[in-house]
Amino acid sequence: MERSGNDYNVVWLEEVDSTNNYLKEWFRREPLGEGTTVVADYQTRGRGQRGNGWSSEKGENLLFSLLLYPKGIKANEQFILSRIASLAVKWVLDRFTGDICIKWPNDIYWGEKKIAGMLIENDLLRGEVTRSVVGIGINVNQRRFPAELPNPVSLRQITGVEHDRARLLEAFLQEFFSLYGGLRERLWEGNEKLAELGVGQAGSRDRVRGRHDNGGELDVGRVGSREEQWEVIACAYMASLYRKDGYYWYEDHNGRFQAAIQEVMPSGHLVLKTLNRGEVRRYAFKEVVYVSS
Repeated sequence: MERSGNDYNVVWLEEVDSTNNYLKEWFRREPLGEGTTVVADYQTRGRGQRGNGWSSEKGENLLFSLLLYPKGIKANEQFILSRIASLAVKWVLDRFTGDICIKWPNDIYWGEKKIAGMLIENDLLRGEVTRSVVGIGINVNQRRFPAELPNPVSLRQITGVEHDRARLLEAFLQEFFSLYGGLRERLWEGNEKLAELGVGQAGSRDRVRGRHDNGGELDVGRVGSREEQWEVIACAYMASLYRKDGYYWYEDHNGRFQAAIQEVMPSGHLVLKTLNRGEVRRYAFKEVVYVSS
């Protein structure tokens, strides 16, 4: 079944192995426009980050993949797409509840529980991203989860009411393309979400670059250059991070340690500063894990 919205082709399916796989097989057969979105009521082989599976009851949650053709994004800058997708999901969920945050790299948490995750697969050519499939799963209406899952939660469990998955998807596409479009054009005028973050006055490069201190206001209409736009997205992402302030326990191949988040690099690497020695360490996605408090 096909539904059109916001000039994008949205296709709803009853069952697929995974929406990412379905979308990739589809664009290999025929040309597809940017923004083509595949939604499934059920995935037989849903995939998450780090090779994990994604468990979901049929028709209860929002499972979809979005096709993009980015321009001018270098291989070592591709994490910008993850930042944008994470912020878009967070901002949609913010409409219904508080305490939504982004757990690096792109899981979405409500407090200490996971409500959404994503798998982004990029095609590279000559050092740049040429095509991207953004796969996202949001726990919407599911009321019970398998006991082996460590910390799942759904929007229905949080709010106590059932939610319209189609409306949530439409809201996500609006939020996502308001940021993604800004990578190419100045489409951010009036973006209330960026203004609410208050990452600093536009024109003050130091404040836009990294303080994310929730003070002041951001005149997004004046953020015009590509570099400034990316800095604003990076600051918005940092301001939304899980455990962004203070020292917490982590674990790498050498064992457990306490550290504070310093930054997330354009490549997606997490930079931590250890508590005991003040060491600054850089980690790729699979090199460090959070330890529950």
